[in-house]
Amino acid sequence: MVFTLMAGVYSLFISCSMKNIPVSAAPAADTLPVKAEYYKRDFTRYENYVYEKNIRTVRLFRQGFEGSLPLIELNTSGKLQLDFDDLNAGVRDYYYTFVHCDAGWQPTDIQQFDYISGYLDERVSDYRFSFNTLRRYTHYTALFPNEDIRFTKSGNYLLKVYADNDQEHLIITRRFMVFENIVSVKAGVHRATVIADRNAKQEIDFTVYCNDYVIDNPFGSLRVVIMQNGRWDNPITGLKPLFVKDRELVYDYEQENVFNGGNEFRNFDIRSLRFQTDRVRDIVSDSLGYRVYLLNDARRSTFSYSTLQDINGRYYIKIQEGRDNETEPDYAEVHFSFPYEQPPADGNFYVFGALTDWNISPESQMKYNYTTYCFECTLYLKQGYYNYEYVFMKDGSRFPDETPAEGNHYETENNYDIFVYNKPVGSRYDQLIGYQGLNTLGR
Repeated sequence: MVFTLMAGVYSLFISCSMKNIPVSAAPAADTLPVKAEYYKRDFTRYENYVYEKNIRTVRLFRQGFEGSLPLIELNTSGKLQLDFDDLNAGVRDYYYTFVHCDAGWQPTDIQQFDYISGYLDERVSDYRFSFNTLRRYTHYTALFPNEDIRFTKSGNYLLKVYADNDQEHLIITRRFMVFENIVSVKAGVHRATVIADRNAKQEIDFTVYCNDYVIDNPFGSLRVVIMQNGRWDNPITGLKPLFVKDRELVYDYEQENVFNGGNEFRNFDIRSLRFQTDRVRDIVSDSLGYRVYLLNDARRSTFSYSTLQDINGRYYIKIQEGRDNETEPDYAEVHFSFPYEQPPADGNFYVFGALTDWNISPESQMKYNYTTYCFECTLYLKQGYYNYEYVFMKDGSRFPDETPAEGNHYETENNYDIFVYNKPVGSRYDQLIGYQGLNTLGR
């Protein structure tokens, strides 16, 4: 390892191997809420987003591992599976393509043929109609990479689904990652070191180990990202190696690498719409559809930590009275109720989790009912098993806060993912050269 000091700048050369639908009935597709009122068809959002209100239950995961992070290794047999429902039913021509992005999820300055081998787009040709459901829909599925489309570069990718062979007519955007197993990452998660944070936060320390891979400037070209429970809204970015020794880059911070521990996620089970589970107060059905009323949710911010089995904010689409989990589950209005003394004047509560795409949206915003003294919200969801929580979004804030509703505990079981990117000298894109997933319980 050689250190060169010049004009106060260190140049290091090392050899390294890296969250309201009306309560009445199942709504027609044209009455479903739009996720953002300012949507324009020609405006691409480089994030997980649904651009048409008839599109529901969009999922992107590693084939065979429902609910998993959309991540595959370059030049392996791994595939990603895209699923979504069109509540307009019938058949429509949907196509998809990809945009390569940098570590900050902005499009990179390389042409599609530089990172895609084969066709640059493809039709979503696998579709099936719902069976024996009150809410009719068409279920679409796509698998990639495949014989026609393959990736030649690692990094961040944006999946774009569009209609009628018109790329300006966006339907869905979804993030995913393709990594190369070049550097290795050894990580651990533990109670925060700083005394003020010890009861509420979790600290992630890690080391990047390099073999024969050369990182010319680990303080400039290297970028690491830490994610909690697959959330895109609160990643930790911008960390630089704290220590460099031999072929190791050490990230052993005390404050910059901590997350709120949060609480174990709440849950409800609507795999059956005939029988009530322990979290379902009532199920109402008629010719217009199903309505599910959950039990009131207690405010947990003053409670002591209590172990509760959860799936870290995710959901699984399942049905008990049927065989096909893609086309036989029905849709239902699910009513959430969160008692609260009075509405705060400086923000709003939201239902939050993978069921809301980890997004804060008008659909997931809770409204205060002055008769019941509860915050209430209704989401239109497909049958399955769901995790969720309540978060508070303070006016003017960029990030939701689980503290007022859920509390924070260092003991909470959470998943973390660490991504290591490098942009070598002369390169036009960020390579994703290493990845490591870990859990607070070591599993």
